[in-house]
Amino acid sequence: QVQLVESGGGLVQAGGSLRLSCAASGRTFSSYAMGWFRQAPGKEREFVAIINRSGGDTYYADSVKGRFTISRDNAKNTVYLQMNSLKPEDTAVYYCNAKKVVTTIQLDYWGQGTQVTVSS
Repeated sequence: QVQLVESGGGLVQAGGSLRLSCAASGRTFSSYAMGWFRQAPGKEREFVAIINRSGGDTYYADSVKGRFTISRDNAKNTVYLQMNSLKPEDTAVYYCNAKKVVTTIQLDYWGQGTQVTVSS
């Protein structure tokens, strides 16, 4: 079992920056790929970014590529999302996700979310 707690959301003007953090419980954090997803009002949850277990490989949605950076600190059991050049369309609840496959079973854990609001 992994528990995830996001923090760092808030209200920011367009063009500004925020850094989200996601702290994970347990001793197996480094065995999970970690991701960020977001859900805007009236829309489905969408993928934002993912980082592999070691932190050596990352992948981004086209809508955030070049503006957002995902990173992790396995010693601190924490994954980050640095968001720069924020746009009003980035407004959403941002969720942290931990994922790994054990034999044929996919383990998937979610945080409670943190609100990001970008004003124009």
